[in-house]
Amino acid sequence: MHELSLMEQTLAIALQHAEREGASHIHQLTMRVGVLSGVVPDALRFAFDVLARGTMAEGAQLAIESVPIVARCARCNQEFEAADFFADCPRCGETATELRQGRELELASLEVS
Repeated sequence: MHELSLMEQTLAIALQHAEREGASHIHQLTMRVGVLSGVVPDALRFAFDVLARGTMAEGAQLAIESVPIVARCARCNQEFEAADFFADCPRCGETATELRQGRELELASLEVS
C-alpha cells in the first residue's frame, strides 16, 4: 500500500508549512488526485487518519478532489476529457497523444489556525 508512504510525505509537508506559519492546528488538507495517478482515495483517507494521530492534524478533514483525464489532440489542438489513457478526439477522430491532466497527486491547500 504505497498510499501510506505518500500520505506520510504529504502530512510531513503540511505540518512543516503549518509550523512555519505559526499554526497550532490543521483543520483541513485538500489534495488533488488524478484518475491516472494510481492512488486509491479511500486508502489515502485511512492512512491520513492513522498518521495524523498525535499531530496538529489530528481530527482534521482530508478533502480529496478527483482530477479527470484531459487529453489534447496533436492534429487539431482540441482539449477534451477522456475516459482512459487511449482516447479519440471528439472533433477530428485522431487518437490523442498528449495527456494534459489526470496524473496529479498534490497537496492543494491547508486550513490552519
